[in-house]
Amino acid sequence: MIRDSIRRVIERKNLTAEEAARAMNEIMAGEATPPQIASFLTALRMKGETVAEITAFARIMRERSLHINPRIKGTLLDTAGTGGDRIKTFNISTCAAFVLAGAGVPVAKHGNRAVTSACGSADLLESFGLSLDSEPSRAEEAVEKIGIGFLYAPAFHPAMKYAAPVRREIGVRTVFNILGPLSSPAHVSYQILGVYDPALVKPVADVLSNLRSEGAMVFHGLDGLDEISTIGATKISQLRNGAVDTFETKPEDFGVRRAEPRDVEGSSLEKNVETAFKIISGVHKDGPKVDAVLVNVSAGLVVSGDAEHFATGVEIGRESIESGRAYKKLKDLVRFHKGSTSKLEELEKRFA
Repeated sequence: MIRDSIRRVIERKNLTAEEAARAMNEIMAGEATPPQIASFLTALRMKGETVAEITAFARIMRERSLHINPRIKGTLLDTAGTGGDRIKTFNISTCAAFVLAGAGVPVAKHGNRAVTSACGSADLLESFGLSLDSEPSRAEEAVEKIGIGFLYAPAFHPAMKYAAPVRREIGVRTVFNILGPLSSPAHVSYQILGVYDPALVKPVADVLSNLRSEGAMVFHGLDGLDEISTIGATKISQLRNGAVDTFETKPEDFGVRRAEPRDVEGSSLEKNVETAFKIISGVHKDGPKVDAVLVNVSAGLVVSGDAEHFATGVEIGRESIESGRAYKKLKDLVRFHKGSTSKLEELEKRFA
């Protein structure tokens, strides 16, 4: 019973993998009440989630989700992060997904609407004209035909309907922020994943290892970003060949200038849409916001094996933007999902 798990967690006792799986199964099956879900999530947050607990939760999430299996050549990558960082950045990981796709890396971008921020990846793409009502199989086709698909979390995780309202009501980070990026319906083997707390970097990489990921980078910008930082140092745990190596980077390792926090802050939905358009389309050819995207793109390219070094990855990403390939991926994806490109065309007229 989830009541037993709530009691244990309140007493700051860790759950076994079996106990954690049983509690998550009750939540996903609709057997736990909203107050029980809220109590469980809050108590977990206060105790701190263990690798065993997160691994068990993620396995249940994966079992209960709809799945896709894109037939592609090469490495299938996801760029989803936890959100909930201290500096409310613009949609860096979503921009990075299109730049990576433009560089030839197939991407299954898993995402949702905002929970703790003004603009989630789904909000951004919907504003660009992408329809979120498509059948899940359409995302599989998009990955195969375009090189990038958007996996809208509510369409793939129907069992989340019991927990989603509770998450919105309590309005704080919970283990579900961590579980979202770990529960890709495409079961990607390669990921770049930003987390909101430096204490999560190594544990989340260990969870990915437990889940048999082949390659990943989990990172936290030590100035408060759930992204690789251009402001200061970033803590990174890289999973490669079954081993996890933890290290720190600085902006100079990527060949970019240091930024100020205000340089990468997001704003309203409309402002974030404009920022993402300017970066992906190449209107912004350089500057701190472009650099913020490119350092995260470079991590994806290193993980996928398409770049040996971070600085090389930055240049490959820059060429993806300047060639127009990144923007073509965005426009093609909107069209593929039978969305309207009128917003993109309006932005083209305003900023081209």
